Amino acid sequence: MTAWATGETPGQISLVSKPVPTPGPDEVLVRVLACGVCRTDLHVLDQELERHLTHVTPGHQIVGTVAGLGDRVKRLREGDTVGIAWLRRTCGVCPWCRSGRENLCPDSEYTGWDADGGFAEYTTVPEAFAYLLPRTSNAVELAPLLCAGIIGYRALSRAALPAGGSLGIYGYGSSGHITAQIAQAAGATVYAMTRGTANQDLARSIGAVFVGGATDEPPTKLDSAIIFAPAGELVPTALAATKRGGTVVLAGIHMSDIPVMNYNDALFNERDLRTVTANTRADGTMFLALAHNLSITPTVTSYPFDSVDKALSDLRAGNASGSIVITMPS
Repeated sequence: MTAWATGETPGQISLVSKPVPTPGPDEVLVRVLACGVCRTDLHVLDQELERHLTHVTPGHQIVGTVAGLGDRVKRLREGDTVGIAWLRRTCGVCPWCRSGRENLCPDSEYTGWDADGGFAEYTTVPEAFAYLLPRTSNAVELAPLLCAGIIGYRALSRAALPAGGSLGIYGYGSSGHITAQIAQAAGATVYAMTRGTANQDLARSIGAVFVGGATDEPPTKLDSAIIFAPAGELVPTALAATKRGGTVVLAGIHMSDIPVMNYNDALFNERDLRTVTANTRADGTMFLALAHNLSITPTVTSYPFDSVDKALSDLRAGNASGSIVITMPS
């Protein structure tokens, strides 16, 4: 099959030939229909995350159809439409897995990092970590929900946003514009601080009451803020923009160094600083149901499969607003 694979040099990706993967006993083989492009893919490609698999195929926001079954598969059938997200496997027995916090499992594995992902014609996933989707699903619109949406949902759940509260979003890309829709549906007022005119225009079109640059100060203090941009220098900026008792959530898997902060100015008065570490399957199930009920639809720029390298380059440069999705030939 044709697939994209990382190289030895950070930032290198190329189109290669790989064997169609054989699913393990508890896995299914999936023919990829569409795969979202995530900033985490850039972190893997640039080796800002420790390299787990040589020449790995990135991509972890996958919609596809089941094309093969392992011997122990019980729930899924060939032809089913499924979604594949970042979290690929956990041990199931550690204290975190047994307490519903499987995203903290020390032995967790991830799609497109520990195993080949969705920038390929086929991929595999453990049956237990595949989301069954309606066969009539729009693969292009659903793909960004499988990471950008799920992680945004988890970040929002950790933001302690009060009913009708004010939410600041730093970095209005794929996760940011989906999270804004969820928050607004719950009655929140959204303030967007982001780079690039395309994302700023997108924030205005979705109803942000204030749109500014990444470091601009919103006109009122915020109840909560979420930082989606991988920029540690935004942490003191976001904390300074929150009210007493406010919460700032860091939603990325990788972030540049956070500057030294003054305790009284940045954290005192019971401001909380929280992080997000992947997602649980429960997060994914709850979010996908919520997104369906609320008709959450991402703004998508599509690229053909042979342009994965250009899609990654455009994401890096901020040339495309909203979500980027790779589509496979029919």
